[in-house]
Amino acid sequence: MTRSWTVEDTGRALRRPTAADDKYSRGVLGVRTGSDAYPGAAVLGVEAAWRAGVGMVRYVGPARPTGLVLARRPETVAADGRVQAWLMGSGTDASTRARGETEALRGILHDTDPVIVDAGALDLAADGTAPRILTPHAREHARLRSALGLATAGPDRVVAARETADATGAVVLLKGAVTVVASPDGSAFEVVAGTAWLATAGTGDVLAGVIGALVAGAVAGGRVTDAASLASLAAAAAWLHGHAGRLASAERGGGPITALDVADELPRAVAEALDAV
Repeated sequence: MTRSWTVEDTGRALRRPTAADDKYSRGVLGVRTGSDAYPGAAVLGVEAAWRAGVGMVRYVGPARPTGLVLARRPETVAADGRVQAWLMGSGTDASTRARGETEALRGILHDTDPVIVDAGALDLAADGTAPRILTPHAREHARLRSALGLATAGPDRVVAARETADATGAVVLLKGAVTVVASPDGSAFEVVAGTAWLATAGTGDVLAGVIGALVAGAVAGGRVTDAASLASLAAAAAWLHGHAGRLASAERGGGPITALDVADELPRAVAEALDAV
């Protein structure tokens, strides 16, 4: 069964903080993204996680992206430590990844904290045992399916995403004008992008940060128990990302937007989703 994801669904997947909360109870997200070649991905993902309402971000990465992350978001903790979820892979290249980093990523993927696996870490995701959300675009999805020994995907993106979810045991968020979120149990959601202006560099890094924030917050609140929960959070993040893009474009007369424009509108998107339920 496939259904369209709504603002009300998104609102129900979110949690409004209370006076009893602190930064830890709102979720701590660990982030291993960015590289010397692509440092901006780290900045965008961290920015989006903060804007989506996470309690703390721990960033672990090379010196250049670390400096840029701290310059943009000085509240970020640039040290390893306890987290409720991980985001990895954005702005990295598997072909140039150091052996030590590969082993560190594999360790996270075989631990118990949920992991959002993006871009340059997707090659490691298939044999992970941690709860995972994989976030490929079409070309990355084709490479992943080839590595899994799956046939070339047909025109039905829902069917393809479900097959990949079943083969990996992970939630698959297949990005596109209509984003498909498929769970290993066979359920699937479709999330329509807020605007075609979202097809620009860096917006995928923003989406990954939003997913990470929502998952970390849900784990901290004791609300993530299975793949179905992760699928709902991934779909909610995709809706927030799309709506933030729509808001950003509207603020600019309906014209082009950048990835940071999308991140800037996330607080308003979150507030509107919460107010819808």
